[in-house]
Amino acid sequence: MAEEEAKKVEPETASSEPPPPGPESAKALKDVAEEKPLVSVTEEKPLVPVPEEKHDDSKALGIVEKPAEEKPAEGSINRDAVLARVATEKRLSLIKAWEESEKSKAENKAQKKISAIGSWENSMKASIEAELRKIEEKLEKQKAEYVEKMKNKIAALHKSAEEQKAAIEYKRGEDLLKAEEGAAKYRATGTAPKKLLGCF
Repeated sequence: MAEEEAKKVEPETASSEPPPPGPESAKALKDVAEEKPLVSVTEEKPLVPVPEEKHDDSKALGIVEKPAEEKPAEGSINRDAVLARVATEKRLSLIKAWEESEKSKAENKAQKKISAIGSWENSMKASIEAELRKIEEKLEKQKAEYVEKMKNKIAALHKSAEEQKAAIEYKRGEDLLKAEEGAAKYRATGTAPKKLLGCF
């Protein structure tokens, strides 16, 4: 019969919501928290047999066991305290679960943002490196063009110098030829040149 009452009480307690916290319920919760663990009303026999001590028979006194008295009022108080404790534990477990869920959400949100920043950094880095390579290629191309221009200038300068040298050589050849012809003429006529080159 007592088990049936306990079964009836448990479903009612599980479905009912705990009362909103107020000054009276807070005091009751504090009292419940400070309460010592409950002792069952009926005494249980220990599982391990207690060794019997040998007493002197001359002084033996009879041990009288008092039957445990059932106190129905104390049982209902204990039941209310247990139910209050169960409700408190349930509320605390719900709060803990909510806290863990919120922490997990915060962690996931932070990780998502960190990974987004990391991917943004990597994409910007790749973009800048591509731009740098492009600039380097452009500079290499410009350098090659300038080198080609300078080589062309050097080649043109060399060609001009060679042309000038060839012109001077040609002029020198003409002058030598003219000098030889003039000398041959003066020899043939037997006259001396009127104008002498050089200092005598």
